[in-house]
Amino acid sequence: MLAYSLTRALREREIPHYLLRAYPPDYEGDWFLASEPETVRHLRFKGLPSAAWLPLLQRDIAARHLPLLVDVGGLPTPEQETLLAACTHGILLTPDPASRALWAERFTRYQLPVLADITSELHGSQHLAARAPVLRGTLAGLERGQVAQGPLFAALVERLAAWFIQVTQGLPRQHLAAAPAELALDLPALARQLGQDPQQWQPAALPEVLDYLPQGQPLALYGRGPNWLIAALARYTRPAPCYLFDARMGWLEVPALPVGPALATSPLQGQVEQLPQGDVWRVQLPTTYLDWTERTQLHAPVGESTAGVIFSGKLPQWLWAALVRAVSAPWVAVYQPQLAGAVVVQGCTGHPPGTVLSVTL
Repeated sequence: MLAYSLTRALREREIPHYLLRAYPPDYEGDWFLASEPETVRHLRFKGLPSAAWLPLLQRDIAARHLPLLVDVGGLPTPEQETLLAACTHGILLTPDPASRALWAERFTRYQLPVLADITSELHGSQHLAARAPVLRGTLAGLERGQVAQGPLFAALVERLAAWFIQVTQGLPRQHLAAAPAELALDLPALARQLGQDPQQWQPAALPEVLDYLPQGQPLALYGRGPNWLIAALARYTRPAPCYLFDARMGWLEVPALPVGPALATSPLQGQVEQLPQGDVWRVQLPTTYLDWTERTQLHAPVGESTAGVIFSGKLPQWLWAALVRAVSAPWVAVYQPQLAGAVVVQGCTGHPPGTVLSVTL
């Protein structure tokens, strides 16, 4: 909850960064914390434990193109602790002296300077004890459905914001200048131009977004956006290439996925459920951390459909984009738990782009 609260506060200030949830795979994310509990209960998927993702995470943290907030969870194994070696600083968040001593020793072992030393109490009062050299105090009520608040949290946001602004000065401009397509779209800037909140894009804005862009032309997308927006823009560029900026790896070209059933060993699995609204394809990453180099092993589970297709799952943005570019159907939609529905990203009569379909999964 602290990581989620911090990234929300930094996004509101449009501070370039990325939240990387690096604890054992359990498919949690913003959707898990921002959706209705009943929706979460049905959609949450426990990934298979795997040591294979550890070196990938270490590599991606070390090679980051933007500042990362790395959430390593509360109970890392000795192997998972090695992720700290790729980090630069630490925030202590502990409920009692014993756990604080354990985590302080970890940070010392990996030579991580402590930015904040925070005591977490489920029930209690917010308290800022010291600002320098380390922020110290108490946060209360860090539970699902709440966001952090109080003087200590505000001071921590200020410190991170100032630091991230300093280390990212000029970076977005450099990233956009290096875009592999002549047309590079800054999504937050586009949102403001269209009167949208960059942090809360609304599906109703999608037709205006598509009208703003030339269809079938190479496009590079920069900045944060919901899965349905990225998918719709990637679909709109077909057959021209589409590129996405990844905070861990930089510019990536959306891969062309062959169509066909996945092997049992494929990193992407899918199953179909036929509903009155259309064919729902639930797509999953059993190991939950997909390496970019594994894209050549992926297949789109559905090629053609006479009904509409709804994709559901938790995937990296580039894979959402690849899936919707691969499928051929009268209309294609992407499920978003926060909306408790699926947003049509490629439409037809009766299902125009931006329509939110009520779907119960």
